[in-house]
Amino acid sequence: MDATSLVAVAAAVFLWGVVSARWERADLSAPMVFTAVGAALAAGDLVDPSAALQTLKPLVEVTLVWVLFSDAARVPVHDLRADAAGCLRLLAVGLPLTVLAGWGLAGWMLPGVSGWLAVLVGTALAPTDVALGLPVVTNAAVPARVRRLLSVESGLNDGIATPLVLVALAGAASAEGLTDSPGVAGALLELAIGAGVGVAVGGAGGGLLRWARQRGWVAEEFAGSAVLALALGAYAAAVALGGNGFVAAFCAGLAFGATAGRRGPAELVFTEQAGSLVSLLVWLGFGAVATPVVVEHATWTIVAYAVLSLTVVRMVPVAVALIGAGLDRDTVLFMGWFGPRGLASLLFALLTLEELGSAADPAVAVIALTVLLSVAAHGVSAGPLVQRYGRSAGAARSARRERNTPRRRGRSVFTRSG
Repeated sequence: MDATSLVAVAAAVFLWGVVSARWERADLSAPMVFTAVGAALAAGDLVDPSAALQTLKPLVEVTLVWVLFSDAARVPVHDLRADAAGCLRLLAVGLPLTVLAGWGLAGWMLPGVSGWLAVLVGTALAPTDVALGLPVVTNAAVPARVRRLLSVESGLNDGIATPLVLVALAGAASAEGLTDSPGVAGALLELAIGAGVGVAVGGAGGGLLRWARQRGWVAEEFAGSAVLALALGAYAAAVALGGNGFVAAFCAGLAFGATAGRRGPAELVFTEQAGSLVSLLVWLGFGAVATPVVVEHATWTIVAYAVLSLTVVRMVPVAVALIGAGLDRDTVLFMGWFGPRGLASLLFALLTLEELGSAADPAVAVIALTVLLSVAAHGVSAGPLVQRYGRSAGAARSARRERNTPRRRGRSVFTRSG
């Protein structure tokens, strides 16, 4: 990246910070804006997509580490306890059905995407990212239970999908005959090592930070930096021991959240802010790298798959998972639609492109186009649909209260006799 490109990127980040609240009120999210900026830089020959991919690799890895760690650590235990059955339905039933549906549809519809690549596409597009439709989980008009379920689902499904994506990526690399591929058995061993290292590092780090905080040893301005380093340390330790660093980051986040105590969520803020900054650069790089791939490989079949992935492949499994959960039809449709494909999916796509090269272009084109459509569709529809659903849900609650309110018999106390 030359000086002109660097100035353009720095200006984009600064200007977004200046006008972000105003643009978000106009339904323009950060992923939408920075993907467009990246595509514009590539179209203006200010960024070389092939060179940008190498630059993106460390950004992608660091971003995925921080996102997995903070998402896992942020999942509140009391939310899981409050609606454990609903969370289990979405994660243990809805997510596997989404993976299977996406895998089967990719193998059937998409030429050049079969075997492990089809598994990779179905799995990479299963995780959701509520950040693309932020009003869904921040607007009080949406019932608390719905916001809780969507937040927990989004916080955990990327970490659950990561091992499956990595196994599929190892299988695809082995099928392509890449000599440095660990194969499926090797990938499974790496996952096990990563999980063990992550639990040990995250649990010990959270417990140590809590113990030191109770004794007044922790300066608040450095607590966030310690958590940031803990996430990277879990990743690096797992890699050094031959394990998978991404799984280690996710498991470290879960362990940290369980052991860090009441101040744990506050100490995650710095990690989340750092992740948010780097994610802006990843979205920008995604626009620069993935847009040419989409333009070159996009066909009507790929477009149809992307649309089906955002609708049928997501909404039918969610509807099946929520049968008997006590939710009305509008709520099930609302939750099914707001399953945006975002940062995790594009990070998986960029990792795939980096690992497999041009052999992965058809799969990357599918994932990239689906994410691009999701960025636009879910970003634009979040505000209006939240307001509409909030009014509908409020009316339904009022009607239920009225039905359940016992009526007095006889005359009203305010009725005058005689």
